[in-house]
Order: sequence, then C-alpha cells, then structure tokens
Amino acid sequence: MKTIAIDDEPPALRIITHFCSKTEEVELLKTFTRTTEALDFLQENPVELLFLDINMPAISGIDFYRSLPEKGMVIFTTAYAEYAVEGFTLQAVDYLLKPFTFERFQQAVSKACGYHRFLTQSEPSRYIYVRADYSVHKIDVLDILFIEGLDDYLKIHLQHSKPIVARLTMKSLMQQLPAEEFIRVHRSFIVPFSRIESVRNKTIVLGKEEIPIGASYEADFQKRFRR
Repeated sequence: MKTIAIDDEPPALRIITHFCSKTEEVELLKTFTRTTEALDFLQENPVELLFLDINMPAISGIDFYRSLPEKGMVIFTTAYAEYAVEGFTLQAVDYLLKPFTFERFQQAVSKACGYHRFLTQSEPSRYIYVRADYSVHKIDVLDILFIEGLDDYLKIHLQHSKPIVARLTMKSLMQQLPAEEFIRVHRSFIVPFSRIESVRNKTIVLGKEEIPIGASYEADFQKRFRR
C-alpha cells in the first residue's frame, strides 16, 4: 500500500520511516512536518494509507483528516491517549500511542492490509483522483468518455456528469489510467478502447464525437486496436 506520514516532530517521522522500511506491505512515499505540504502532495498523488499525528500546532490531525475531500485509510499516532476515542469515531484503522514498538506498528499495518483487501474485493470499479476547482475528484475510469488536452489543462469528458478541467499533463494522467484500457491517439486526445465504435480515415468515432489519430500515434494505435 502506498502511504505517507505526517508529524510535526522529525524524530517521530524517522521512526515511522524505519519501521516502514522493515515492512513489505507498505511503501512510504514521503514524510511531512506540515499539513499544507501534505495536502498539496495528496491532491496530486493519492495514497491508500496515512500515518497521521493528532497533536500538531497549526491544525490537529483529526481536523486535517476531516478536511480531506477523499479519505483513505488512516492510522493516527499521538502521545496523548485521550484522543483515541475521537480518532476512532472517524473510522481510523488503528491508533498508535507513542512510543510504540515495531510489533505494535506491524499489528496496525496488518489491520490496514486486511481492510484494504476487503475494499478492493468489494469495490471492483477502479478510480483515478484528479485535483480541480480546489477539490480532489474521484473519477470512475468506466465513466470516462475521452480526455482532451487544452494547452496546460486537460478536459476529462464524463458519461454521467459534466466535464472536469484540471491542470495536468497527458503523461501524468496516462500513468494513472489502466494501460490496457486507454490509449493516447493524438497529442491532444486519450480514449478508452471500450468506447470506440468505429475507425475511418484516421478518425475515431465515439458516439457523437470524432477524434483524430495523430500521425505519430497511428502505428501504435493500429497495432493495439487489431489485437
């Protein structure tokens, strides 16, 4: 599971970093001492699990977690036992009271892994997370009609809601999408294979839309489309 850790005390982050390095189930992407920096990271890099200190100076970990538009799993950490009840009302996976041992850390991670397996088995639809309009949008990939490049922005056309315009590159979005289901066919267009109705004269027909196939993308498209 991809994770980050947030704590205003660097020694606490070093402990979590060390414990994560000894645990195969988690991949610690980054650590933060400031919630503002963590929020910026989360808006571009969704993770499955947060290690989050509760008692921080600018905003409590509980309030920070409440403010997240998309709430992944969270393991709260703190030196103050009285915060435990409030932490669990937010459906935290676990609560680590400092100082905690590696064994206790592993126990919390095991709980998170079990819950993560339950979620992925009971929720087969895959999602991408896109920051737009000061929010993080959770988008079902099955809802994507096509993606259009507009200079420094992307316009994600959706079946069941209005398009989302986000400041993203084609490359970064392609890295989030399932590669077997989406293909870039033009410097300004990404399309899902399942929605292609026909191809004629280097043009893809998707319902009422016609998407051009760029010259530099044609060979790869023809190769994959004929599979």
